[in-house]
Amino acid sequence: MTCGRLREWVVPAATAWLALCLLASGAVSETSSVPVRIIVVATREEAVHILEQLGKGADFAAIARDKSTDSTAADGGYMGKVDPASLRQELRETLQNLAPGQVSQVVAVPTGYAILKVVVETQPGAALTADPTQYLPLAGRGSIRYSANVGGAPEADLALQAFPKSPGWEQDLPAICSARQQSLAGTIERLHGWLDPASASAAPADPGMLMFVLGQLEGYQGHMDEMLQPWEYMYRATAADQPDGVLQAEEALGVVYLHKAEMENGVYTKPGDRCNFPPEPGVVAFQKTASSESAIAYFKKYLQKRSDDLEVRWLLNVAYATLGKYPQGVPTEYLIPPTVFASKDKVGRFTDVATAAGVDLVSMAGGVIVDDFDNDGLLDIVTSSYDMCGHMHFFHNNGDGTFSDRSAQAGLLDELGGLNIIQADYNNDGCTDILVTRGGWQLQMRMSLLKNNCDGTFTDVTREAGLSEAVSSQSAVWADIDNDGWLDLFVANERGPLHLFRNRGDGTFEDISKAAGVDAKGFAKAVVAADYDNDGFSDFYVSNLNGDNLLFHNNHDRTFAEVGKKVGVEQPWTSFATWFFDYDNDGLPDLFVTSYYMSTDEVMRSYLGLPYGAETLKLYKNLGNGSFRDVTREVGLDRVFMPMGANFGDIDNDGYLDIYMGMGNPSYASMTPHVLLRNQAGKKFVDVTTASGTGDLHKGHAIAFADIDRDGDEDILTVVGGAVPGDAHAFRLYENPGNGNHWINLHLVGVKSNRSAIGARIRVVVADEDKTQRSIYRTVGSGGSFGASPLEQHIGLGKAARIVSVEIWWPTSNTHQTFTDVTMDQFLEIKEFAKDYAKQQRRPFHLGGANRGAAVAQNRH
Repeated sequence: MTCGRLREWVVPAATAWLALCLLASGAVSETSSVPVRIIVVATREEAVHILEQLGKGADFAAIARDKSTDSTAADGGYMGKVDPASLRQELRETLQNLAPGQVSQVVAVPTGYAILKVVVETQPGAALTADPTQYLPLAGRGSIRYSANVGGAPEADLALQAFPKSPGWEQDLPAICSARQQSLAGTIERLHGWLDPASASAAPADPGMLMFVLGQLEGYQGHMDEMLQPWEYMYRATAADQPDGVLQAEEALGVVYLHKAEMENGVYTKPGDRCNFPPEPGVVAFQKTASSESAIAYFKKYLQKRSDDLEVRWLLNVAYATLGKYPQGVPTEYLIPPTVFASKDKVGRFTDVATAAGVDLVSMAGGVIVDDFDNDGLLDIVTSSYDMCGHMHFFHNNGDGTFSDRSAQAGLLDELGGLNIIQADYNNDGCTDILVTRGGWQLQMRMSLLKNNCDGTFTDVTREAGLSEAVSSQSAVWADIDNDGWLDLFVANERGPLHLFRNRGDGTFEDISKAAGVDAKGFAKAVVAADYDNDGFSDFYVSNLNGDNLLFHNNHDRTFAEVGKKVGVEQPWTSFATWFFDYDNDGLPDLFVTSYYMSTDEVMRSYLGLPYGAETLKLYKNLGNGSFRDVTREVGLDRVFMPMGANFGDIDNDGYLDIYMGMGNPSYASMTPHVLLRNQAGKKFVDVTTASGTGDLHKGHAIAFADIDRDGDEDILTVVGGAVPGDAHAFRLYENPGNGNHWINLHLVGVKSNRSAIGARIRVVVADEDKTQRSIYRTVGSGGSFGASPLEQHIGLGKAARIVSVEIWWPTSNTHQTFTDVTMDQFLEIKEFAKDYAKQQRRPFHLGGANRGAAVAQNRH
């Protein structure tokens, strides 16, 4: 038996196409497929220059390796054998007009500008039956070392794409679930059949590739032993004659054993502090050690041949930590010292009390909203899941430190899937509704608009509301674009134009994307809103995974002008999470946007102070004249992470907004700590992760900040879990240890403006002991693009002696309210036009209630 090129174990796209397409949907016609190379670059000018070079005889593959931003660059741009009918329209039309050996003109694609060539030479490749944007937007640049592909997410998604689906399947949530289940089960069954020595049917591909795919799909489900069996067989069979492939296999097998060790020791279901890095003294090591030891053995074999590989060095350190042997047991030459992760400020330690509080949820990546959905003054928790068969959860706040799972009573058991959720009172009836976005990283699927019935239940009104169009989205934002008092909806899209839906005020929406000038195409990962120029109208910022980010300026007539490059906020080229916030309390909304490279190597380089090739986070300071200035470096944010989920809040009530980011990518090899960055008075952000105890190593997604226990400080809630079922993880509720600073909590209620008060601006003026006055600014919204904090605004006041005034500006009425007799440390409700505010009685409680003591003790183990 031959086992193919094991170097392909770390390449996420090309090698699995043939097997998966054949397995999931039957044979692909080779007569209609053509071998293709591709070059993708950032600008049309660069593409035209390359086209000129090719016309003069330059080698296509060499330029692809040197210049292309596509994931096929390392293979000279080779995509495999492509069926033109399976491609995007612009690529299909281009290929149909090319003869073998010919090069296309420049073609605009979501990830940049492409040049294609139908090649003459024969090369092992794949028949494509799915949209190549599945992997094009995940492109790397230059010499970035990407994480090893271990876990089966690309393979499972490709099987789903190729699986035959009935018309309208994307509107039917159970049908989507069924397609996922059937495509996975059917593919695995065929693989076993083809690999059975007694089988009479001929295998459609090299047995080694089939074994690789089988291992991936078993690992996808968390079946680690079944993943190891074919992979270790391949490793032994090729150890003698394929040294490069063996090297990659040793990392992959080490990753599988490390993940197996964590599963065997219950880390994903009862994590406690065992997921934090660096580990705290007293944290109990794994009791079942064999798999950790196997992981260490494989990582060491790899490092003996390539000692400078930072991803494998890092994973070796993590493996030693599971045995309680970090840092003292790690070989000196491979040690990544704990000083690298030392906190720059002292902050109190946050404690995870999710299980004690009854939020006993284990899930894949997903969304979270923290808000009061039944108007009882208590903050509830709603979550969604990337799992197409996983239902939404509603955790009702009991007011005694515990929560009850009321998912069934709320009518959410039929709401399956959804990588993100956001809240707003879209119909102004006084009850907070929910939007669920689906299809992000996957195929186009419908959203769900869940109308709050004001009785503890929700009704799916998507179709009636006119929002049933299928999109590939994991981000949307509510904003009143025309100040008519009704919240409109902007939806990001990864596989087509952006969507802007105008709220008609009668429970329905109309798509005005084209007329509004916002129907741009790209791989949009996030959209957020703010009135960045303080002209009274909401603007939008869109981050793209590969391509310029977009800033849409509101023209006050339901149209927008794109000004991102003009005002200097188009970077990073590879972006993800984003938001507007006033980080320096000057009254102007600044803009934060993360880069996103699936590279543990780049993250470790950033930690170690080594040169890195990826883009950093970006912070753009609003200059107040309609433009921004990049202040990333001067505030200490010129660092590389892998943030999937991110949001902001004030962890110490000093009045300055801090940042928390959850890290990761779909691979089991991706394990880097979540990061908490403290804002030092609007001057600098410093890493306080280790001090706070919030550095979970596992996949982080949606994040919310909320004073969920009503004790006057913001706790942190986050969905932890990856893109595959085998990476599901327990929810985290980090209780704030408290501080001595003052605060005020404001719940605004619109009357002429939208009922949720989204877009309303707050200014709190305080006087310190020396009578110096300072201002703290907030804008009503749910925070960042991946996770939704409450619409009520918790505002830290620092060491203020008193509040001088609370000022509110309302968007629709363009009116101001000023209150001067406000005391600190209380909850207030303020209605638009009201002459006075209403004090709200909120009784603080201990999260976890009677279960807290045992749970906190268990947290150490």
